[in-house]
Amino acid sequence: MSDRLRVCAVSYLNTAPLVWGFSHGPQRGLYDLRFALPAQCAEELRAGSADIGLVPSIELARQPDLLVIPSGSIACRGPVRSVLLISRKPIETIESFAADTSSRTSVALTRVLLARKYGLRPRVRPYPPQIDDMLEVADAGLIIGDPALRLDPGQADWRGQPLFVYDLGAEWVEMTGLPMVFAVWAVKNLAADPALPLLFQASLDFGLSHLDDIVEAESARRNLPPELVRDYLTQNTTFEFGEAEQRSLALFLRSAFELGVVDSSREVAYMSEPAVAEAE
Repeated sequence: MSDRLRVCAVSYLNTAPLVWGFSHGPQRGLYDLRFALPAQCAEELRAGSADIGLVPSIELARQPDLLVIPSGSIACRGPVRSVLLISRKPIETIESFAADTSSRTSVALTRVLLARKYGLRPRVRPYPPQIDDMLEVADAGLIIGDPALRLDPGQADWRGQPLFVYDLGAEWVEMTGLPMVFAVWAVKNLAADPALPLLFQASLDFGLSHLDDIVEAESARRNLPPELVRDYLTQNTTFEFGEAEQRSLALFLRSAFELGVVDSSREVAYMSEPAVAEAE
């Protein structure tokens, strides 16, 4: 049996730069690296079948024994393109939405946005990410990750009727003036090797310096246009985890608690001193 730490990373395109050093670069072989959907990564960490995971941000309020490795994140500072609320009616009139079963942070984000911006508390129904079927059972459907990238927001229709498409990354940034942090690296306390932040930062740095290789490989593997992959990784997604991201993460978790989306409120615990620990 290997004594390497077990790392569970999200299987979506936006994870590629974070793990490129672990999968293709100098850090290759350091960890037992596996891939899963976001909700599954969270469950692997909870169950102890992974030591480190790229977990949905909301999971930090649900697993109090997690430490954030402050070396990159999956975030946005405007439209994210891969977290879409697609609706049969304007957003301010939504009474229900079907939520992609692979998502956790985006479901919480939808509830926070609808409550804070529009005064809504819609019914939520977990559902596989098939928008036509989602719209049969709810006013709107929440689609994330690669399935969202395969949709053309400008051509979205249902039964011949045009649909309303809302980019939830853009909605959060507009509401708060802060980036939206969708996922972070987290580790169980017992596995917290002090070298982790440097190693995970090195993997990300390697990925960002090899974006051409990532675009070529991932566009072919996922059957996505290379220009979409490049734009998504360079224009829609950010991988920083600085002061603004840390403030936003604290604000998001606090908002989720105040609305009853999660049952507990706690300050984010970091492996090393963050730029700021509380939202203003």
